[in-house]
Amino acid sequence: MVDTTRNPGAELERLVDIMRRLRAENGCPWDREQDLRSLRPYLLEEAFEVLEEMDRVGYGGSWRTLCEELGDLLFQVVFHAQLGAELGEFTMADVAKGISDKLTRRHPHVFGEERVEGSEQVLANWAKLKAEEKKRKTGSEGSVLDGVPVAAPALMRAERLTEKASRIGFDWPDLAGVRGKLAEELDELDEAIASGSRDAMEHELGDVLFSLANLARFIKTPAEDALRMAIRRFTTRFQHIESELRAEGVPFGGATLEHMERHWQAAKVKEKSLPPPAWLPRAAVSTLRFQVADLPAQRAFWDAVAPRLGWGTLRTGPDEAAYGDGALRVVFTGAGAGTAPAGGGALILTLEAPSHGAVERLRAALEEVRPGTGAEFREGRLTFMDPAGLVWEYATSAG
Repeated sequence: MVDTTRNPGAELERLVDIMRRLRAENGCPWDREQDLRSLRPYLLEEAFEVLEEMDRVGYGGSWRTLCEELGDLLFQVVFHAQLGAELGEFTMADVAKGISDKLTRRHPHVFGEERVEGSEQVLANWAKLKAEEKKRKTGSEGSVLDGVPVAAPALMRAERLTEKASRIGFDWPDLAGVRGKLAEELDELDEAIASGSRDAMEHELGDVLFSLANLARFIKTPAEDALRMAIRRFTTRFQHIESELRAEGVPFGGATLEHMERHWQAAKVKEKSLPPPAWLPRAAVSTLRFQVADLPAQRAFWDAVAPRLGWGTLRTGPDEAAYGDGALRVVFTGAGAGTAPAGGGALILTLEAPSHGAVERLRAALEEVRPGTGAEFREGRLTFMDPAGLVWEYATSAG
């Protein structure tokens, strides 16, 4: 369950403080060695990992992993802001303020009195406001095409350039015109291929790809995403071929094209038999609720132990004690008359420990909080019982 009460500003401030400490004189040697040049590949890597997780979510994968990758990408932003702060150029607050101010200025229909009719007018207003801002800063409106990175993937860049040009009316009136242009470019490519001229083929192939990117924009299916998904399908199907050939004992490189084509078609049939990819809401465990016989004893125990697990104490009524880490809540309530309290049986609740050291620290804490608790310990794994008789296991993944 998402904890909507958590303050994002406080968490961002904590991250900024962590970054500042990593870069401090007594911080991390590796982090202290980095500069703008050395961080470039990591920024790209984290951005691509976010994109990869977005694709997985599109096929029904976990949002939790996407959250982790977004955190890694955010760390890169905070890292760069720290470098700027050390040089007296800007801070993370300046970064956040800059984008907040920009979004407010460019959404007068939300934060002002302006009225719009549909997203096309929003984009047109955005381009106009952007040009006005640039003119105030530089004295020139610049080009409506400004802002598309030269280093961006070519298909993505082509689509964004046509989108930006469309904001001032340079666009096809309908999809039929875009499709007709693609057919025209394909004919010209055929002529170039027939001529055998390498320069002509490159020229016309580029025009075909550009027209395809524009068509992708019209049908609201980004060409870069579509190609990436096609690559994913190709990889899955080809690896199916390799697996089948190994199972048949065919030597590496020894299969005929016809033989491989049969397995390729079988992979396509298998692919079509699967349900369409879709994200479905997951019934993730958000709360564990236990009735206990002695709530005050349970509360006293967990008030001391919860912080050692990285859990916070949550606000509840007088008849409950609750703890959580933002994703999971554990709630203890007093057992009502005629209700059997928790405890005993074969139930063991397992919590993942970040390290062997964390397990050792919890063991030491338990000895302070409740001596003689009967905790069992071996490297990387600790089992203990709370006052209600619930058995808990705190272990590393390798424990």
